[in-house]
Amino acid sequence: MERMSSMSTTAPTRERAPEREDVAEPDVPWIVIVWNDPINLMSYVVFVFQKLFGYSKEKATKLMMDVHQKGKAVVSSGPREKAEYDVYRLHGHGLWATMQKDR
Repeated sequence: MERMSSMSTTAPTRERAPEREDVAEPDVPWIVIVWNDPINLMSYVVFVFQKLFGYSKEKATKLMMDVHQKGKAVVSSGPREKAEYDVYRLHGHGLWATMQKDR
């Protein structure tokens, strides 16, 4: 008679690690905001918008009027690096500018 071993052998079980869902965040653009200040002349702000962004005189004037009347205007948008560069250039021309995600 064959003797049965009292040891039972079970195959090792592999625990399943929870699958990580790589949730891709939407590529939200950044916006550059120019804020009103009591220092710069309106004509100078129009000039800077035309020079830095290539805007027509009409568009640059509309944006300047938004800054003047509403206190701020969005002057550009895009990837973070572009927004950082635009803020840097606006600061270089003496304008008060910030950037934030466009939400």
